Amino acid sequence: MSTYKYARIPAGGERITAEGDRLRVPDRPIIPFIEGDGIGPDIWAATRHVVDASVTTAYGDEREIRWMEILAGEKAHRRTGEWLPEETFRALREFRVGIKGPLTTPVGRGIRSLNVTLRKVLDLYSCVRPVRWIEGVPSPMKEPQKLDVVIFRENTEDVYAGIEWESGTPEADRVRAFLTGEMQAAIREASGIGIKPISPFGTKRHVAAAIRYAIDRGRTGMTLVHKGNIMKFTEGAFADWGYEVARERFPDETVPESRIWNGEDADGRIVVGDRIADAMFQQVLLRPDEYDILVTPNLNGDYLSDACAAQVGGLGMAPGANIGDGVALFEATHGTAPKYAGQDKVNPGSVILSAVMMLEHLGWNEAAQRIERGLAGAIGAKTVTYDLARQMDDATKVGTFRFGEEVVGHM
Repeated sequence: MSTYKYARIPAGGERITAEGDRLRVPDRPIIPFIEGDGIGPDIWAATRHVVDASVTTAYGDEREIRWMEILAGEKAHRRTGEWLPEETFRALREFRVGIKGPLTTPVGRGIRSLNVTLRKVLDLYSCVRPVRWIEGVPSPMKEPQKLDVVIFRENTEDVYAGIEWESGTPEADRVRAFLTGEMQAAIREASGIGIKPISPFGTKRHVAAAIRYAIDRGRTGMTLVHKGNIMKFTEGAFADWGYEVARERFPDETVPESRIWNGEDADGRIVVGDRIADAMFQQVLLRPDEYDILVTPNLNGDYLSDACAAQVGGLGMAPGANIGDGVALFEATHGTAPKYAGQDKVNPGSVILSAVMMLEHLGWNEAAQRIERGLAGAIGAKTVTYDLARQMDDATKVGTFRFGEEVVGHM
């Protein structure tokens, strides 16, 4: 194993390796974690307690996670002078699976989101966000149980590529001059200009990952969500390339929705369709039970995943993962909430549910199921953190770590 300056490799642990596109997970895998900023330490302490208890409950002494702290964000900056030390990337590549709390975005021109940087540097090209309701969680919807979708958001392209030039700069003027002079584009003077790249390579590997996910988990439908009626050569191409992947690489496992409309039986295959993005926002409200896996470019997925999370109780109960070919990084989907830092107050549900995704990724489904059972039990008993308690009648409000203990108690 590699040597590290700041991180300590835990004794008795083993690396996760891969055979083809499948992981080989030892009984005592080393899993790096990033505690996170703001409320990160509070929610991570509760999550670690829950995960360790779920593994012990499911497997006794046969399995155990050996945790390895790696640095990012404010803690990294204090200790190393860097927001994202190179050895953090190296550890995630070496050990393949990690989990993290929320990270602050450093203040200063030219400094990008740490979360985006992690995704870019490690090529974590698919953001995976399951959204489903846990009974008892307060929701603004009459029937939140009807929404059970997994959103696959492409992570590396679209406007999040960060290719843009500020209004009034020589660079923006040069780009505008080329576009207006050489390409006959109509762009007003002093415009800020951004570029929206969407490629066949980026789209096809992302869609293929979504189809493999659907096959592995027995999902029945996949919808490509795009704005191709307006952006025909970027988002429209995203949909075209998505259908192409399904047709050419998964011909026996998928069938186009158009053939189902013409009377063909799905016969156990994944039905692949597409929807315009604005119409999709209506569909998840009006006909949520008709959708299964939603596959999107970057910006559409950002909006849609948060909007869907709001239907089932908000980001406090929304898990997420960023996954590439070599590394999977599971994370809380909300921010650092610095005003609550150190108060043992906030809901750890997002990172706990992200840990459920991590355990499923490892193939430790029995432990994942224990956490889901524990969460449902704690929420059903109305022993919850303040954000949920204030929306419930006769709830018992508890702190972050106590909520984790309640989850363990209901496993």
